[in-house]
Amino acid sequence: MAIPPPPGPQQPEGSYPPQYPQYPQYPQHPQGGGPYQQPYGAPYAPWGQGYSPFNRPVPVNGLAISALVLGILCFLPAVGLVLGAVALRQIKKRGERGKGMAVGGMVMSSVGVVLLAVALVTGGARDFWDGFRDAADDSRGSGGTAFSLDKGECFDAPGDALEGTAYDVDSVPCSGRHDAEVFANFKMSGGSYPGDNAVTDAADDKCYALQDTYAMDLWALPGNVDVYYFTPTRQSWRLGDREVTCMFGNTDEQGSLTGSLRNDATRLDADQVAYLQAAHILNSAMNSAPDEEYVDDDLPGHRKWATRMSDALTRQTGALRGHSWPDAVGEPMAALVKNIELAQGEWAKAADAKDPDAFYAHYEKAMKYIDPRNTVTTRKALGLTTTPPADDGDGGDQDSGGGDTGIEV
Repeated sequence: MAIPPPPGPQQPEGSYPPQYPQYPQYPQHPQGGGPYQQPYGAPYAPWGQGYSPFNRPVPVNGLAISALVLGILCFLPAVGLVLGAVALRQIKKRGERGKGMAVGGMVMSSVGVVLLAVALVTGGARDFWDGFRDAADDSRGSGGTAFSLDKGECFDAPGDALEGTAYDVDSVPCSGRHDAEVFANFKMSGGSYPGDNAVTDAADDKCYALQDTYAMDLWALPGNVDVYYFTPTRQSWRLGDREVTCMFGNTDEQGSLTGSLRNDATRLDADQVAYLQAAHILNSAMNSAPDEEYVDDDLPGHRKWATRMSDALTRQTGALRGHSWPDAVGEPMAALVKNIELAQGEWAKAADAKDPDAFYAHYEKAMKYIDPRNTVTTRKALGLTTTPPADDGDGGDQDSGGGDTGIEV
């Protein structure tokens, strides 16, 4: 710290002028991730080493500054021209600084006035406004989304992260590396914005339900792939945005995908599609299990679920028996159907269980009959993936899922 000189004839004791505060630098953008920078430079020196209170610099005319700013921005050029002229008169009268600023602002504002006049004569201004209006109309007409992604399209997300808020994405070929692959789109309904949680819940439920329409064989999905989605924001909802985009992405933020994950009727043969469609009947019933994990906490709910499982297995059996399978598939398919019929009987008994113990007894037998390993032989004959998903411990060709993995647009 600087120490002021001792009081003297020109420096009375206790009359030191205050130090001027430091001027901080502009803070970094919040997205930069860094803290605000520290102020630069040292404080102004105290009286006796710099300006004295009786020797302050002449102030700069405020209108001159305004004229320069308007001239640089070419915003309201006529106003900038007038402000510059008024500033020159005030500077001459008051002895203020800023003559160069006023003149510079007037010159640039004059150029702006000329350009504006030319635009009005040639229709350039009108074309600019029409283009702006058309762009806004297109945004509203397409549902208000900042961008549109079609089913089967792959893209790279901003910052390579499938989270946060996105305003644009880069579409890339699915054959190469990419961040995500779109497998479905759907629109929400409603007038007023239902809230962030409601939008996320709707996207989560619907996207997980739609994934097997695009990737019919969920066993073929890599273990590091999960469901993500774009959802409307409160602001885009006001513009008519109701679209939710469902996509596959890598669960590793630093990871990516390579090649398309699509396996539907456009990529599979008729026998594979028939088998997977029948498997999805069981999947849907399995995913309708009660929220209460323990039967003791909700026996009626689990009995209703057992009824749904019994009905689903009956329909699955009918679908598998009703298809004409190749000779190589016939024998393993017959064994699989037999297990499904045995499981159906146990689920029917679980639906009539009088207590949790009886329910558990039939439930455990039913789950053994629909163990995923019982389908491997049939899958191999059909040319499908034969390795069950690592996290699939509930039986059947089902996929475990559910999560909050969304981006707002």
